[in-house]
Amino acid sequence: MVCIRCKMVVKSELKKLGLHYITVDLGEAEIFEDISTEQQNLLDIALRTSGLELMDDKRSIIIEKIKACIIELVHSTDDQIKTNLSDYLSEKLNHNYAFLSHLFTEVKGTTIEKYYLAHKIEKVKELLVYDELNLSEIAYKLHYSSVAHLSNQFKKMTGLTPSHFKELKYKRRQALEDV
Repeated sequence: MVCIRCKMVVKSELKKLGLHYITVDLGEAEIFEDISTEQQNLLDIALRTSGLELMDDKRSIIIEKIKACIIELVHSTDDQIKTNLSDYLSEKLNHNYAFLSHLFTEVKGTTIEKYYLAHKIEKVKELLVYDELNLSEIAYKLHYSSVAHLSNQFKKMTGLTPSHFKELKYKRRQALEDV
């Protein structure tokens, strides 16, 4: 689950099945009671109908947790991590970063760093389209060392400068699920 809509769908489907959840967060749901095989199958069918999937594979769960941490870090908080990304993920997920990195690259075909940067660039696009902050404020908000660093990274990933992108307000942003 990578968005609020996804969390709402999961909560709704759990309620329909008479299941009580403790938490429903990005990428995971903790259910109060034991779930029967029949309930699990019904939940899986209902989630697939909504474009979601029930995962019980440990590798997939770890990948979703990595994605959820990055999405939360970039899109849901203004806090800057106190350490580097690798230490942050290792601490948050209680796994060695080399393991997380290898698994993520093997399954997703891209590195955690590239995934993180792709989300940062999508956030920059969002802020540019909203037109409430100037580039200096965006660079500060997303913890870039300078406007030049943000601009260089933006151009490298999109082929456009931030100012050129801003002029092309019709350029579509990617959905978070597609990044």
